[in-house]
Amino acid sequence: MPRSTVARIDLDALRKNYQTALNRAGGAQVMAVVKADGYGHGIGPVASALDSLAPKFAVACIEEAAAIREAGLAQPVVLLQGVHAEADIDECARNRFEPVFHSFQQLSWLERLEARPAFWLKVNSGMNRLGFHPDELAKVMGRLQAMSAEKGLLGFVTHFACADDPDSAMTAQQTSVFEKATSAFPGLMKSVANSAAHFHPDQPMFDWSRPGIMLYGGSPMVGKTGPELGLEPVMSLEAPLISTRMVPAGESVGYGAGWVADRDTRMGMVAIGYGDGYPRHAGTNTPAAINGQRIRLIGRVSMDMLAVDLTNAPDSKEGDTVELWGRTVGVDEVATCAGTISYELMTGITGRVPRQYR
Repeated sequence: MPRSTVARIDLDALRKNYQTALNRAGGAQVMAVVKADGYGHGIGPVASALDSLAPKFAVACIEEAAAIREAGLAQPVVLLQGVHAEADIDECARNRFEPVFHSFQQLSWLERLEARPAFWLKVNSGMNRLGFHPDELAKVMGRLQAMSAEKGLLGFVTHFACADDPDSAMTAQQTSVFEKATSAFPGLMKSVANSAAHFHPDQPMFDWSRPGIMLYGGSPMVGKTGPELGLEPVMSLEAPLISTRMVPAGESVGYGAGWVADRDTRMGMVAIGYGDGYPRHAGTNTPAAINGQRIRLIGRVSMDMLAVDLTNAPDSKEGDTVELWGRTVGVDEVATCAGTISYELMTGITGRVPRQYR
């Protein structure tokens, strides 16, 4: 019989979070971002759950787009990272994938092909990862016209660097740069809004927003948790309590003897570790829960196990289920304790943890 370590996925919560994004999109249409295997939740089940709601999906790369087609879904799929080879453009044309072109190399591939997909152009408004500089847009548009490809252009996208920080002026600056750069092309669509932008009251949302982490209940904002933003947790990471014992005062637990009991302490071992994707850097005092009672981790996380202090759950016993994150303990709380973000925790859960859907 397999161990009962599992990631439970609440698809109804996912749909509610999508509706929250739609309510905050200010009239813009909402493409659901399901890259990185649906942020670790399973791209097929996640996309299928949103099938009746989302008019468009967004992923990073073509293999993720293909997974949506394998799930039987027909919506257009935006490839946020564009294509990585000339042959990919032909596949996009055949499958209604919409690549985001961000380089002159990609335009050179487009020139050599007769079958062309609908596509977007990325504008580098200040994040300086991918995209055409605003001063290059006139040259890009001229090149598209010369190859008679401008009719396939849907519009422009950009990406914000600091939208998670409501006190940063950079989001407004990037929006201004983007608006100015695209103002000469009023008939084309625009997309700027990541999850965080949905929580900026005065942020223009244009034609399409692109929520990602907020769909899964994680917070896109510095200093806020998902529930504080009105988001519902979608993933509940659970594992069984497999042993309990009393650790006498003065004795240690785990590798490196990093935690030493300052009093006699009832300790439990949980069947999950960094081999499952639970963060190794989540140390002593990281919250967990058992039977609705909040408890804490103690000592180092091992590959397959971690230790918890059961003082606050005196009735707990072997076989009980420990929630590592979910409805009692938020994923954003755990991320803060581990010095990371909920994005990394969700996408980091490994394949040996089965996903169960409801």
